[in-house]
Amino acid sequence: TKGLIWAGTNDGLVHVTRDNGASWTNVTANVTGMMEWGTISNIEPSKWDAGTAYLSVDGHQMNNRDPFIYKTTDYGKTWKPIVRGIPKSPLSYVHVVREDPVRKGLLYAGTENGLYISWDDGENWQPMQNNLPHAPVYWIVVQERFNDLVIATYGRGFWILDDITPLRQLNAEAVNKPVVLLKPREQYRFRPVEGPFTEMDDIIAGENPPDGATVNFWLKVAPKDSVTFTIANASGAVIRTFKVHGSAGLNRAVWDLRSELTHQAVLRASPPSSPWYEVPPSGKPAPGVGRFAVLEPPGTYTVTLSAAGETQSQPLVILKDPASGGSLQTIAEQLELERTMARDLNEIVDQINQFEVIRSQVVAMRQFAATKGVSGDLRVAIDAVEAKLLEVEGKLFQMTSTGRGQDFNRRPVRLAEQLNYLAGVLSLTDFAPTEPQKEVQGVLHQQWLGIKPQVREFLDRDLAAFNEQVRSSGQRVVVP
Repeated sequence: TKGLIWAGTNDGLVHVTRDNGASWTNVTANVTGMMEWGTISNIEPSKWDAGTAYLSVDGHQMNNRDPFIYKTTDYGKTWKPIVRGIPKSPLSYVHVVREDPVRKGLLYAGTENGLYISWDDGENWQPMQNNLPHAPVYWIVVQERFNDLVIATYGRGFWILDDITPLRQLNAEAVNKPVVLLKPREQYRFRPVEGPFTEMDDIIAGENPPDGATVNFWLKVAPKDSVTFTIANASGAVIRTFKVHGSAGLNRAVWDLRSELTHQAVLRASPPSSPWYEVPPSGKPAPGVGRFAVLEPPGTYTVTLSAAGETQSQPLVILKDPASGGSLQTIAEQLELERTMARDLNEIVDQINQFEVIRSQVVAMRQFAATKGVSGDLRVAIDAVEAKLLEVEGKLFQMTSTGRGQDFNRRPVRLAEQLNYLAGVLSLTDFAPTEPQKEVQGVLHQQWLGIKPQVREFLDRDLAAFNEQVRSSGQRVVVP
């Protein structure tokens, strides 16, 4: 309300003006139980009702360390204490009370040793400590655009509770349900920017929130199995599935705004010429063959939760980074090329994995032949089929790499590594692919098309002929 101003002083006086300061009314005597010489640490006018305000009093300099919070609904004519739930202790005096700007009756209070929350306009308080140290909470700000709760502690830094939208949605009805998927806030699709120079080991450096969209959900009891999330785009296609552990109470999952990762290339035998590089029977990720996931475009998505036999969905809006120089059109052009490369890379990796299964059997067969006195013809055939396999598979990725030393500098990368690198460079901005990038992608795609017949020839002719020879000698054949 224009002209309504509250004032609190260091010596425990409370005044109010409703005529923009032309006259002031001392309402201190109306505050029931007001201590003498207490410090008025904060007055919070309500955005919901002009006559309502919240008052906190700090009495520790008078050696009264009890919590004091008062509420008025009539411009200070009457006040009532609202401190139930904040325990009395040597560190319970109150520095600040803040009203939530979205949910009426949702309050936050900072004391000398912690943070408290009330869902019922101060009638009851409960601690909201989480991983916050028991430090003095001197000030609270609700960042309204991102719905973050920001607090300042005395000499111990700033703390941010990212995304308090679930606190605004929780109520008695919600917490009595077995599962509730809360509506997520809008999320920006932020892009990397060049940051200022900073020491990498700076002990006072802050911590950014995780990249992506936060998805909040309530579980009345901890489920026996993981909680499954699926993300569908506007056309209904599922682009991502992931699982998280759920605990009783309020939970949070994060979607990084990306599609599924491209497939994982897995070694099944030691790299050629590096027998010292051990590969367990279960396999080992191939060094150098990275994976990438497409950063999905701005738009409206559907988040679906499955837990405790229930399925619930909520819309999720992803917004374009306002600082990005690209457009929705250039983003679409970039993603079209990225998805084409992802399809090629998945095909190549799938072929690598099939070849690795074959190679592991051939290597085992060669080792067996060397120790068991197998016929010379069969040993020659084993060497020949292994050489042919390495010739074709070596065009798909750099098989000799172990990920150590200067491996990636000494030997040229191959098709899988080149595709992954190009995708990584392309995804750094929101701009459309350059002509050289499109040209390189086209060259790599043609290379893959040229290798496919060689793959087919090896499987259908070379491996088949080898298996016939193995079968006639009474040995176990290689299973593709």
